[in-house]
Amino acid sequence: SAERFQADTLARFENRGVDPMRPLLPPQSLWLRVDELFSELKNWPRVQLKTEHLPTKAANANLGFQKLPDLAVQAQQKAPLDALRKFLETFDGPVVFSVESEGRREALGELLARIKIAPQRIMRLDEASDRGRYLMIGAAEHGFVDKVRNLALICESDLLGERVARRRQDSRRTINPDTLIRNLAELHIGQPVVHLEHGVGRYAGMTTLEAGGITGEYLMLTYANDAKLYVPVSSLHLISRYAGGAEENAPLHKLGGDAWSRARQKAAEKVRDVAAELLDIYAQRAAKEGFAFKHDREQYQLFCDSFPFETTPDQAQAINAVLSDMCQPLAMDRLVCGDVGFGKTEVAMRAAFLAVDNHKQVAVLVPTTLLAQQHYDNFRDRFANWPVRIEMISRFRSAKEQTQILAEVAEGKIDILIGTHKLLQSDVKFKDLGLLIVDEEHRFGVRHKERIKAMRANVDILTLTATPIPRTLNMAMSGMRDLSIIATPPARRLAVKTFVREYDSLVVREAILREILRGGQVYYLYNDVENIQKAAERLAELVPEARIAIGHGQMRERELERVMNDFHHQRFNVLVCTTIIETGIDIPTANTIIIERADHFGLAQLHQLRGRVGRSHHQAYAWLLTPHPKAMTTDAQKRLEAIASLEDLGAGFALATHDLEIRGAGELLGEEQSGSMETIGFSLYMELLENAVDA
Repeated sequence: SAERFQADTLARFENRGVDPMRPLLPPQSLWLRVDELFSELKNWPRVQLKTEHLPTKAANANLGFQKLPDLAVQAQQKAPLDALRKFLETFDGPVVFSVESEGRREALGELLARIKIAPQRIMRLDEASDRGRYLMIGAAEHGFVDKVRNLALICESDLLGERVARRRQDSRRTINPDTLIRNLAELHIGQPVVHLEHGVGRYAGMTTLEAGGITGEYLMLTYANDAKLYVPVSSLHLISRYAGGAEENAPLHKLGGDAWSRARQKAAEKVRDVAAELLDIYAQRAAKEGFAFKHDREQYQLFCDSFPFETTPDQAQAINAVLSDMCQPLAMDRLVCGDVGFGKTEVAMRAAFLAVDNHKQVAVLVPTTLLAQQHYDNFRDRFANWPVRIEMISRFRSAKEQTQILAEVAEGKIDILIGTHKLLQSDVKFKDLGLLIVDEEHRFGVRHKERIKAMRANVDILTLTATPIPRTLNMAMSGMRDLSIIATPPARRLAVKTFVREYDSLVVREAILREILRGGQVYYLYNDVENIQKAAERLAELVPEARIAIGHGQMRERELERVMNDFHHQRFNVLVCTTIIETGIDIPTANTIIIERADHFGLAQLHQLRGRVGRSHHQAYAWLLTPHPKAMTTDAQKRLEAIASLEDLGAGFALATHDLEIRGAGELLGEEQSGSMETIGFSLYMELLENAVDA
């Protein structure tokens, strides 16, 4: 493989080294040649580490360590910790349990308490003595038996399986969701702002003025006819950033005129209708008593322990909020906002576990067939050790299978049913539905949302979204729905590197080759079904080394399912596809996405598509290919600038606000509401709505 790497590097240098504007260093100035490397290594002895006992020879040394027996917790057994209990009874030396963090120490302490073990806290291994049981915080990944000192070290992974722990320095990467939203309030000169009493003006910078003998800092705002308004910094709460549409279309009000008060009055009247509808839903929820779930902590803890990752602080907070809502006698309506791949599904699974543990049924509603299949596989894996029956209803199932499943749902034989909008049809009858989980709600149509709204009054509803369309975000913020934000990235997750480039076949070849040479896979997004075959053929000529397949929504169900399964199992490494991959397909080895004609996509959509890659700890790349800048609209250029500038993990919120500015409020709030919102700006609109609801 070293020889292959050298040959590939030389070939790439010959291909790319032809541009005189971008000269490249020759490979030999960066790397040793393979023959040089091996001749250097010959001068040094090599050490091989093995876990088994070695025969006595001059070159061998047995260090006195041996592997632990299998101590894994068996969640489905009556005595899950039986293997550990037997080991502790027979081992006659000190046993030290090792965990990664303080939080994990508590969790392990609770686990050991079940077999009446209360380990003593120590700081270092050499503090362990006699036949004591000890607990320490350390970074060891696997335990062992030290035969020389007659000591056993047991790590959390030996009991609970592999756990991807957050690195210690992760504390510095925790993102505060508030600052993520607040950072967007950085103003630039000429930007439209809304003053609560004087209307929409333009920000003209900061200035220092003296008033009544006191010098202070003021914001200078300009209005129509060059009128200026100076606002003291102490009155900043009266000013908000205008977000009702494109900046260039923002109105410019006249200081002292009555246009602003008229606009506010008109908006306030419109807002009352919205408030009345919301209060109606609210009243129905409050009047109709929901089901208060019982929380069996021991069973629930066993389910949590089989989660192979450590929960992030935001994730833990969201889980606690959801469980606490479910244990209340009112129907839950909570929105969990978190960026793509930040662990929202685990929040849903824990909620589903609580519902099933209380003998209630769970419905999981998703926008696409592919996402239904993925959730089905993930839920089956996660609940494998529990007596829970999970089924799926989608176009991947035959009519006969669907009829059979629906009959069993009505009889209560199926605990969790996953499906697309078919779940909302009138022939789907649950025996005892307790929880509805809605994934990516903004992708459902108006009629589907009405059906969901009708269910809201008497079933607990948990909505998951990766792109918080501002309407949903603000509805949650104004108390119509409860909101949990997951803004902390999972362990070892890297932000996706994003490049916006004019289409160039050499760039495409280089991007695909780089990915497949490191054993990864590539999504090549070409959103035109009629010509997708030609695009795939063009790609095969350009990169003959690639194994290419095609996937789009107009294929027959079984064929599409086979293609996606083959891609998942790495039978080919480039998938030429349409936006069918937009929601939720999780393939950890796919770490490059190339989007042709990226200027045709909306911001939320680009963010979702970019989130299809970078779902493991490898660096992922998104290439957004465009035509010549002159062939693009200004809106498209703004969108591409926004997505390239916001590479941070957790940037979904920021992008949602950008989206509101770029495409205006019309398609977010429906035409009727958008007029008043464009006149007075989004923040004030939400404030009026909140006041109307409170009144």
